[in-house]
Amino acid sequence: MSREFSEEFKSRVILESLKELETKKSLAKRYEPTPTQISTWRSLALKNVGKVFSSEDCVDTQVLYARIGELKVRNESLKKAALRG
Repeated sequence: MSREFSEEFKSRVILESLKELETKKSLAKRYEPTPTQISTWRSLALKNVGKVFSSEDCVDTQVLYARIGELKVRNESLKKAALRG
């Protein structure tokens, strides 16, 4: 019988595995997936770790620059209003 595990669960098990404080066998006993599943998840995580830092997932800099521009204009108008007031 196959059991589905959530991404959060897999992440927790992988992080425990990476600490190397326990064997995959003891992690499997504690968390219930097989040692083979843990090895597969760990290999997949290590293979894709570089994607965490990919530019695709970064914030769009054009949006940030536009927001900075808006804030500068607002800041200037508030300064002028404070001087008049």
